[in-house]
Amino acid sequence: MTVTLHYAARSDVGLVRENNQDSGYAGPQLLVLADGMGGAAAGDVASSVAVAHLAPLDGDEHSSDELLDLLRAGVADAHADLLDYARERPANAGLGTTVIALLRTGATAAMVHIGDSRAYLMRDGQMHQVTHDHTFVQHLVDTGQLTDDEAESHPQRSVLLRVLGDSGAAIELDESVRELHDGDRWLLCSDGLSSYVSAETIADVLAEVADPGACADDLVQLALRAGGQDNITVIVADVAKDVTDPGHLPETTPQVVGAAAIDRKAPTRGGDSPAARAAALTASARKDAPRQLIRDSAEDDDEETELDLDAPPRRRPIFTVVAIVVALLLLAGAGTLGYRWTQSQFYVAPDDAGMVAIYRGVPQELGPLTLSSVEEVSQIEVAALPPFVQARVQSGIAAASLEAARATVAGLADDLPTTEESVEPEDPTDGTTSPATDETEEASPSDEASETG
Repeated sequence: MTVTLHYAARSDVGLVRENNQDSGYAGPQLLVLADGMGGAAAGDVASSVAVAHLAPLDGDEHSSDELLDLLRAGVADAHADLLDYARERPANAGLGTTVIALLRTGATAAMVHIGDSRAYLMRDGQMHQVTHDHTFVQHLVDTGQLTDDEAESHPQRSVLLRVLGDSGAAIELDESVRELHDGDRWLLCSDGLSSYVSAETIADVLAEVADPGACADDLVQLALRAGGQDNITVIVADVAKDVTDPGHLPETTPQVVGAAAIDRKAPTRGGDSPAARAAALTASARKDAPRQLIRDSAEDDDEETELDLDAPPRRRPIFTVVAIVVALLLLAGAGTLGYRWTQSQFYVAPDDAGMVAIYRGVPQELGPLTLSSVEEVSQIEVAALPPFVQARVQSGIAAASLEAARATVAGLADDLPTTEESVEPEDPTDGTTSPATDETEEASPSDEASETG
């Protein structure tokens, strides 16, 4: 049987985040969804790079035997590209992205998956979750240490065990090959949907809203009404028999959404809803409150990351759990060992005078104990840096050593504008909807490392 896909892709920045780090692609033979991580300076780059490496697979005829090999090669190329980018830009160490990609030929489809974005299949009126979350909490469920109900509200449900990018681990994809059936409906979504809208509600919308575009819009709106705490990206694709009826011809124009799209800076569609107003108040309170960050550095593979306890849930590599454990040990009485560990850490952040400074320790207070102190103060004013660099410094930049922190500060000096007013790069105006490349804020670092906010 020959089948076609009727698809729609939608993405929204949400009501809290300042930029969209999700990317999505939907085409006649290919569906891709990527949810970036690594902070505002790199998450959008990571997801865009994943889409850019996989999108060329669409539109070509492939044999069913090579589908998985093609997907593996595209993911591996994206992974290598992200590793090179992270090496060239130490401030972006730890960037990564989830990936779900479905590539079909005829009625045969291959799928690869890494991370906690999800794929659901609606068949014969029943919805099934096709992917398995690669999260620490899901591991606890699988091993019987947590129930499904406990996992839904667990504070570390977004800690990832697997991710594509600078995580220090080899790529380990979940892979499958399956047959597509007439009447199947596929949903690919980031956790901006699945973490805030119940599976039962998602299933109801998939069953009740016939048009893929309207269905995708409704799912995004449900996530926004739930608070829009994260970026929201959904792809809905219906499988249908290939027919020649002009009124039922399949789409052939790819749809690109999120960070990889030309309109990646589009504002949220949440509007002036009660959820949007509540989210604005929450975001304002979060800006006023002191930031609580815990960082960990893996000595063996030079990894860096950060954990923002005030921010909405976001994907974090598993090595942040080590930092949490250390903090808990401090509270439990293992103070000496834990404190020595914190004093082997460094990070770059503003000092009280607004200058870029290097701190020894971790930016955390445990009761009366302050776990960081200023090590060195540079001559760089935070206010003189470009806005996207200021945001990164305000959040803190982890460093594996004092030398690495000094190198980060030297790199910030290179980002100082040469004129009094820095000029924002213009968006492309050619009207096309292609995956982000070096011309769209240099989203792919394959030719030249890019800096995005």
